[in-house]
Amino acid sequence: MLHRIVSRLDSQIGFETASAHCDIPCKIYDPISAQLAALTVIRMIDLLEEQNGKEQSIATQNTVSRLIAEKEVHGAKVKDEIRVIWGDYIKTPQLEAYPELHELTHSIMLTASKAKQGVDKAAALDLLTKVNRFAEIFWATKSVDTFSAECPYPPAQQVVYPKLG
Repeated sequence: MLHRIVSRLDSQIGFETASAHCDIPCKIYDPISAQLAALTVIRMIDLLEEQNGKEQSIATQNTVSRLIAEKEVHGAKVKDEIRVIWGDYIKTPQLEAYPELHELTHSIMLTASKAKQGVDKAAALDLLTKVNRFAEIFWATKSVDTFSAECPYPPAQQVVYPKLG
């Protein structure tokens, strides 16, 4: 009954249509979560490499297991964060302005999987490079300039940040 009333009002008044990535049009998107997750993948690989050559004690095995688990979680987080922005924020105008977005997003997904599959620092660094490029494009779609700086914590890699007033 309520649906009929609202539908009748809509046909007479013409309610404005709202859309968003969730049920609330919050307009909150930011690639920094994906960038931090990519940095974490790199850091976990660095810490795993430090375990190489240590005696095979239960404590070492525990540390390795925990580091691998975190690397997996953060690799998946990169994929999830990028997927949400790509699927919910990126629309035709952004794709027309940045035609590389589809291929870049797909490449991020594949590279995140590769970084999760092993202890390959080159893959993890490549992942950060691609996520940083995605961040540059994202901020450009919002007419926000960016800059690159070394993050102030390990693994001390270059990260793209928005220039905010």
